[in-house]
This record gives sequence, structure tokens and C-alpha cells, in this order.
Amino acid sequence: MLVLVDLDDTLCNTWEAGKYTILRLIPFLLKRRKFKAFFYILTARYRELEQSREFHMMDLDKIVENLLEKVYAKISPKELEEMQELIDRVFFSNLRLFPDAVPFLEALKRMGAKVVLVTDSSTRWQRKKLEYLGIKDYFDALIISGETGHSKLDPHNFRLARRLFPHEDEVYMVGDRDDTDMRGGKEIGATTILVGRGYFKGRRPKHADYVVRDLIEALEVIRNEHEKRAEA
Repeated sequence: MLVLVDLDDTLCNTWEAGKYTILRLIPFLLKRRKFKAFFYILTARYRELEQSREFHMMDLDKIVENLLEKVYAKISPKELEEMQELIDRVFFSNLRLFPDAVPFLEALKRMGAKVVLVTDSSTRWQRKKLEYLGIKDYFDALIISGETGHSKLDPHNFRLARRLFPHEDEVYMVGDRDDTDMRGGKEIGATTILVGRGYFKGRRPKHADYVVRDLIEALEVIRNEHEKRAEA
């Protein structure tokens, strides 16, 4: 059995931690009279970046830096350094595993599954999260867009995960985003399980075989599917 798992808003509360970070960043911007950047965030224009492949290989401070560069011709290195320090400090102080994350991962290992993390963002950011959260050792492989040069908007990383374990004919993809995680899972013939939480919660899925509330329900789906296959 091969289980591909997303990190952000599947295993940990990235969107919530990001919101706290943005709230702390706003006074920083206002104090420095960065009113254009404030309104860019306030009007949620950052959503236009969702389909940008480059965006999916950046960490949060680099994303904010790029947003600032969209509305200002020049940002001083000192301001950028202060901003990046604030983002890292606030984000990681608010980052948490969901309560069902470790039980889910431990149950998969007891089932003998090969577990592969397939995640977007930069190498530094995602590996720092794994160390901070203490879950790196649960994975048999890490596939990070910042390392492969491909975001989950295309199927490359999913195919790479499949090639790493070619003899596993029972494949699952568990994630929170339909147009990346679920679509990518479909590309490799995986049973796709959408966890309805985080930034993309409530969006109508097109590629998910199952939609669940949490990882406990996702685990139940995997167990049921596994038993069906064993009986067949």
C-alpha cells in the first residue's frame, strides 16, 4: 500500500497560522505607511496567485516579499529582513499539528503502508515545518516542489512518488485541495480522499473519490478500501 499525503491544512493548520501572521504583519505595514500593500491583503487579491506555479514553490516570507514588489518599485533590504523575521517568528509560534495527524500516520505505518509526503512550497520552509512538528520520520520519502522544480498543479511530483514505489498497486492520495492533490492523485490511478478543512474548505470538488471531515474518516476510507481489495 502506498499513501501520498499533503502537509499544509491536511496534517497541520497552515492557513490558520498564516492568518495570524498576516494579522501581525498589517501593523508592520501600516507603521511603515505601506498602505497599498495593506489594501492588497485586505481585498484578498493574493488569491490571483493560486494558479501560479512559481507561487507554489515559495515560503510565506518570499510570497509576501513578492506581493510587496507587485505594488512597490523598491523595498529596502532592512524592511525585508524585519518582515521575514516577523513572519517566521509568528508563523511557527502558531503552527500546530491537527490532533488526528499523528494517530493517522501511526495507523498507516502499522498497516505496513509506504507513506510519501507530497507538498508544495520551498525546501527550507517545508523541512523546517517537519522538524518543528516532529513528524519527518513517519515518511518513507519527501517530495517537495521547491526541490523538484514542479508544483502540484502538474502531475510530475505524483508520478515521481509512484515511481519510487513501483510494486505498490494500492495507492491513495490524502489532501485538502481538489485541483492539486485530488487531480494529481487521479493522474496516477490513486483513490483520492479530500479532507475538508483549511483554506480550500467548502470548494466543490471535481476529482475526489471521497470527501471527509478529518483524517480519522480518511483512515476509515483507506481501511475499508483495503479490506475490499483483500476480499476481491
